[in-house]
Amino acid sequence: MRLVVAECTVTYEGRLTSRLERAWRLLMVKADGCVAIHADGGAYKPLNWMNAPNTLVETIDGWRVSNQKGESLLIEIHQVESDKFFELGADPGLQKDGVESHLQELLAEQPEELEDGLQLIRREYPTEIGPVDLLCRDVNGVTVAVEIKRRGEIDGVEQLARYLEFLNAQPDLAPVRGVFAAQLIKPQAKVLAGSREIDCVEVDYDVLRGVERPQQKLF
Repeated sequence: MRLVVAECTVTYEGRLTSRLERAWRLLMVKADGCVAIHADGGAYKPLNWMNAPNTLVETIDGWRVSNQKGESLLIEIHQVESDKFFELGADPGLQKDGVESHLQELLAEQPEELEDGLQLIRREYPTEIGPVDLLCRDVNGVTVAVEIKRRGEIDGVEQLARYLEFLNAQPDLAPVRGVFAAQLIKPQAKVLAGSREIDCVEVDYDVLRGVERPQQKLF
């Protein structure tokens, strides 16, 4: 990983045009080629980024990052405070908590609980940006990527959207649509999922486990 602390101006050109005016920022280049631009705040989300695969060209004035979609990031570097490389090695991946891991296992065995006729292709389908929880095929033969959370929030939808962008760039899989599954999905996550054309499914952990709940009685 390369980390550069620099005063820079950033222009994005693609589906629209946006500009980050001159300021000090952290420029991150990951081993897979992903480039992200961070401010000193705003939690984990970068101000702008470009996922791999892309091409990074360094010039005397800064960087130009471009991809096959015709998008580009023009990073004009005015001053550099730090420019360092770090070898992080292989990452073991996210270790899910017990319930989330078991949900994934149960839905891999019962994908039809997410959608009628859904069939499992592979659990933990590997990609260069992380494993997709379930890769499935629907009744029409379309590939479906499923992200499973115990509690569905915005970051889970964004994670699935990144997987979909990566998978849809692979001709042997595309087109790929997404399903976001959780025991409870927050309203904001549902809105974001809808804007990304991602389906949301709330699942009942006890039903999947075959646990019968006691009948509620009025008397």
